[in-house]
Amino acid sequence: MKINLQPGKKIYFASDFHLGFPSPEESVVREKLIIKWLDDIKKDAQHIFLLGDIFDFWFEYKFVVPKGFIRFLGKLAELIDSGITITFFTGNHDLWMFDYFEKELGIKVYYKPTSVLIDQTHFHLAHGDGLGPGDTGYKLLKLVFTNKLCQWLFGVLNPNIGMWFALKWSTGKKHRKMSKGLKFYGEKEFIFIYCKEIEAKTHHDFYLMGHRHIPYELEVNPNSKYINIGDWVENNTYSVFDGKKVELLTYKNSVTA
Repeated sequence: MKINLQPGKKIYFASDFHLGFPSPEESVVREKLIIKWLDDIKKDAQHIFLLGDIFDFWFEYKFVVPKGFIRFLGKLAELIDSGITITFFTGNHDLWMFDYFEKELGIKVYYKPTSVLIDQTHFHLAHGDGLGPGDTGYKLLKLVFTNKLCQWLFGVLNPNIGMWFALKWSTGKKHRKMSKGLKFYGEKEFIFIYCKEIEAKTHHDFYLMGHRHIPYELEVNPNSKYINIGDWVENNTYSVFDGKKVELLTYKNSVTA
């Protein structure tokens, strides 16, 4: 993918909204905050990359999509109609996206890490799940989740049953993980090791990913940097590229329910 940045415009990156988590009431507050952020950036946004786990669970049945998120989806449609390009990378919580976003909203969906050239700056973008060494259990589980037969079998379930089961499993695992706290492993982070492996083969100026829910920056080498853009469950962080530098920022506005 190649993008020519227009004068005065910027590229924005965000991930891990986890809309729907941990309850509809708490999620809608976060949804309204995200919409305020989108309203704030639309004045100079040329392209917005959503790097996965935007929804805590998403599965597209043939004639059904998950209930809720109407404010967020409406805002995306408004931004697209205004001329802003939006690109969606699936994460481990919303990897069951098929063609709804592209057909209904005009948003291209990517399922694998992708290199993007913005002017003369090389980016490597992904959600971050299953990359690097280790995490064998999840990698095996992802093979099941992305198997066409398994997807078809889940799709024939009544949506009420399928959604109930998936949301129970998803939120239960995350509650346990978040309650224990998220540990930062520094240069032993799996995604960072993945970045080093890719950089040894092909140079990128920046590696931007989510998944870990911890905003941080690590130097891959003197000419390359890995940035984890954090999340909107705890940190409200995002990245922005103005054609010269990439910044990791925190959105400090607020909303009430």
